[in-house]
Amino acid sequence: MSVLIKSRPSRIHQNLKCGLRSISCLHYSSGSEAIVSRIARVINDYPFTDQQAHSRLLQEIHPISLSPELVEKVLGHLFGAHANGIKAYEFFMFCLRQPEYVPSSDAFEKTLHILTRMRYFDKAWELLETIRDQNPSLLTLKSISIMIARIARFRSYEETLCAFERMEKDIFVGKVFGTEEFNILLRAFSTQRQMKEARSVFNKLYTQFSPNTKTMNILLLGFKESGDVTSVDLFYHEMIRRGFKPDVVTYNIRIDAYCKRRCFGEAMRIFEEMELSNVVPTLQTITTLIHGAGVARNVGKAKHFFDEISRRNLEADIGAYNALLSAFIKCRDLSSATALLNEMEEKLVVDNVTYHTIYLGLMKAKRLDLVFALYHKMISRNFVPMTRTVVMLTKFFCENNGLDLGLDLWNYLLEKGHCPHSHALDLLVTGLCSRGKFEEAFDCSKQMLERGRHMSEPTYRMLERCLLQIGEMDKLQNLDKLIESLHVIVPVPRGMQSKSARGLCRSVLLMLG
Repeated sequence: MSVLIKSRPSRIHQNLKCGLRSISCLHYSSGSEAIVSRIARVINDYPFTDQQAHSRLLQEIHPISLSPELVEKVLGHLFGAHANGIKAYEFFMFCLRQPEYVPSSDAFEKTLHILTRMRYFDKAWELLETIRDQNPSLLTLKSISIMIARIARFRSYEETLCAFERMEKDIFVGKVFGTEEFNILLRAFSTQRQMKEARSVFNKLYTQFSPNTKTMNILLLGFKESGDVTSVDLFYHEMIRRGFKPDVVTYNIRIDAYCKRRCFGEAMRIFEEMELSNVVPTLQTITTLIHGAGVARNVGKAKHFFDEISRRNLEADIGAYNALLSAFIKCRDLSSATALLNEMEEKLVVDNVTYHTIYLGLMKAKRLDLVFALYHKMISRNFVPMTRTVVMLTKFFCENNGLDLGLDLWNYLLEKGHCPHSHALDLLVTGLCSRGKFEEAFDCSKQMLERGRHMSEPTYRMLERCLLQIGEMDKLQNLDKLIESLHVIVPVPRGMQSKSARGLCRSVLLMLG
């Protein structure tokens, strides 16, 4: 079992400087994953509240080594590691200042994505303006989509429209937005299931832009994501009346809508209609039907459609395998699921969906021993789970006398240069405090804050009560100082809610009694 890492700022600064000096002596043209991980960890792990240390550390990275491939990979690692958005932003801006570095759209978009995911919209606009002035060729449709999608998710309808207008007038200067940009705006609302807003935008602007089949599919997808099959059918007929011809994407959306509502018979009817219309089903179509059969608890049909893939001269990918795995899990056929998992590990590189699906099935079947065994197997393979799986595992460990494994997972993520999500901290600190492990709860919270991530108010208050209870005023003052410094550098994004964190903490407390 790994031991909880205790941060000592003076030693951290010394180690990071030595680490970066050793890295800067290497050549990065090969894009070695080990080197990428080392640089990303250096950036993610330094105490964020020490701005002077940040400036010195970035300067230690030798400019000549900053190849486009390296920067893209480091930013990709920081995105997956849930690094603070401003750290990623300042790393990218540092790279831009180096005359030898040639920036790419991919690096810029990754930085923009990290900032907007954390709701740092002011910094995101600042980044867009910098790119507009210095490297306008990096501005793409994807950058519009990243910005508008996040604003639609976290801000109001009016703010989203204003942002779209600002993108056209202030960022993409001289470019007249057309159908593709219009589709991006519609997709931003549709993916958030804001169909009232999406229809409003469509009705208001469709005469200004020229809608195409993709436009209609985006709206159809929005109705599907809302779970309203009737609206999907109504809009499909509206699409036909407007003269748009359905394509394979249209049929896939309709099939998926019925599959998710457990109307597998209707999904099959549309599949037959699709083939009669001479629209050739794709691997995605078959994968959707495999998943739909699983939702309907029809494992026979799921196997039939999986076999159909090879009969149609298609090749099953990880998505198709995961759909069949999900079908086995939904039908509580753990033996078949385990056998399929072994087959997948031999043929493919399993992904987070694979692990999440099998964990979920094992947990529902109350096979605690198998969950623990799979966790150790996953760690031994150096696989780093994504946020929802981390939160699910942390909650499971806290509820099933596995606090040591919860700490082990936390340390494993830190060792991999990742910063666990605040929900994972909420659960872990709640579990630790309920068991009297206040020292470990404090250390985890401190590590989170030092990496530039806020802790939720309910978790802080709980830890505050515990530290006061045992007379650890020095630790509480240390925590308060870190929080105060972090709030100055990284204010809590507007609209950040703590209700979910409060609910998670309460559920674990109830479980632990």
